[in-house]
Amino acid sequence: MAKEPSASIRENPRPILKLANQPALVFAVIFLGIFLLHSPLLGLPYFWDEAGYYVPAARDLLLTGSLIPHTTVSNAHPPLVMAWVALWWKVVGYAPLVTRSAMLMIAAFVLLGVFRLAQVVANVEVAVASTICTAFYPVVFAQSSLAQVDLAAAGLTFWGLCAYLEDRPVAVAIWFSLAALAKETAILAPLAVLMSEFFQRVIPERGRAALQGRVRGVESGWASAPVALTTKRRILPLLGPILPLALWYSYHYAGTGYIFGNPEFFRYNVAATLNPLRFLLALVLRLWQTFGYMHLWLLTASMLLAMLLPPVTDHVGTAAFVRDRVGPRRSLSRAESRGPGQVERSSTGTSRQRISIPAQMVFLAVVKVYVIAMALVGGAVLARYMLPAVPLVIIVAVSTLRRRLRYWIPAVTVIAAAFVAAWFWNPPYGFSPEDNLAYRDYIVLHQDAERFLEARYPMAHVLTAWPASDELTRPWLGYVTRPVQVVRIEDFSLEQVLSAADFRSRYEVALVFSTKVEPLRPLLDRWNSSLGRKWTNLKRRFFGFHRDLPPAAAAQILGGHIVFSEERKGQWVAVIELAKEQVVDAKLVGRGDRESFARALTSHSPPRCYCPTASNTAWLIAYTVPSAPISVGV
Repeated sequence: MAKEPSASIRENPRPILKLANQPALVFAVIFLGIFLLHSPLLGLPYFWDEAGYYVPAARDLLLTGSLIPHTTVSNAHPPLVMAWVALWWKVVGYAPLVTRSAMLMIAAFVLLGVFRLAQVVANVEVAVASTICTAFYPVVFAQSSLAQVDLAAAGLTFWGLCAYLEDRPVAVAIWFSLAALAKETAILAPLAVLMSEFFQRVIPERGRAALQGRVRGVESGWASAPVALTTKRRILPLLGPILPLALWYSYHYAGTGYIFGNPEFFRYNVAATLNPLRFLLALVLRLWQTFGYMHLWLLTASMLLAMLLPPVTDHVGTAAFVRDRVGPRRSLSRAESRGPGQVERSSTGTSRQRISIPAQMVFLAVVKVYVIAMALVGGAVLARYMLPAVPLVIIVAVSTLRRRLRYWIPAVTVIAAAFVAAWFWNPPYGFSPEDNLAYRDYIVLHQDAERFLEARYPMAHVLTAWPASDELTRPWLGYVTRPVQVVRIEDFSLEQVLSAADFRSRYEVALVFSTKVEPLRPLLDRWNSSLGRKWTNLKRRFFGFHRDLPPAAAAQILGGHIVFSEERKGQWVAVIELAKEQVVDAKLVGRGDRESFARALTSHSPPRCYCPTASNTAWLIAYTVPSAPISVGV
């Protein structure tokens, strides 16, 4: 179902058109480009969820052939991406370079899917610009070499949408099934398309006629085929992905005794998120991640402003040519073409076309379903969960800019440059390190600290939190050369550090680090400090937000001193060596909230270490003799 190129392109053929018709060559160009851009990152050890789940799961598959991981608790994620990584380890060898190169192949295929989808719904120019913007978008760029499943699921979804718009039902079923086997939430896309199909059937006939358009100049199947035929060709393939996903969950249940991941995973991502207020807050965050996050607002704002302008009209004509009696064939000027005996030059005005309304409705349905579903479930409101939606927004925005701005290429260039700047520049609000190159800073910090710790305290028991606990106990993650004995706490909030002080005889060293990236003065606090405090309290209540104690405060509470520290762009890590001490007395004191407890911490003499009991409001005071007075700032 190919659409002829626009008249302007037919008159001025470009090399890019030849390239666009060779998908293998497009893939090679994309892969080479992103490989060169990621070359400084390819040898980095594994980061966060890579180290915590995906790499252990792929390693289990490599070593034992088991699709269900056993060295980490199963989250019931389908095994397609882990199998891809394990295959490359089997063929080439186990190393971060191999892992990240394999993931870059997936990323190149994802970007090829973006290119093809934009080419189907618009044209080659929009496809090239959309692919570049998507590749440069910080979340996509950072995820491209990380061994995680979200980008792969998004790319397979794009190929499924492309097949759907080209009316290839078998390909629709295959691509969407593969997407669901990459990540279970990818089943949302075919369900969203089903909703779009339903809408096309329930609207009045006249409205349907107005909406039915052409995709690349050829009528789509549901615009011309009988309803019964359409149901078989277009709806049944969209239901197909349910079968392989159901088979996977059945296999997982047979092997583990639970369907949707381990009970704690299900509680955190589903049961604990079903709160109306939390849903509304998460909905706002999901909308921001879809339309404004990491400089994406520049593109969406440009699109909205461009919509105030009329479409650009391209003047296309058939040039008149004349051959001099002696001389080469030459093009006539307008004045010459109107001379006696000459052929007059014809000229017409053609408005640049938009993406067809039916295609836009499909995109809109996918975006809406993802925004709502990801606001409803998912304990961590991570931007990578929205990757199936964001490139669709980019395609529509780029197409709108091309349609309504004559000089649209400079505008898109500025936006792409802003995306690149966001690789290195941290925004004035909280974000996940995996959304730009802040994840590299995290890895480098932990490499330096853990090498120091391994060299200086090879036999020590180390107090730390996840994911550093996995980094120290699993040498194959790339941080240490031999396992280190670990005592684990949840994080480095005041409560957790105070708890750890109660059993300090179990460890000799502490590795503390920033578990979140937060600006010193968040944007909301600058605008309205009272509103900022309320938002912080809501994040604590619904999204597990906490503030990490700075290393100096943690060292004083634990009764030690800092022997190593390093900081990069707001992230930090420190190694604390504990002094010898003894517990003298202990008693249970009154009840209160965290703030009153923190005030009590600095109001007693001699210095004391306060540790929470099982109750959040009952505090155990242990009188200690630390090497330095305790002072904590809250």
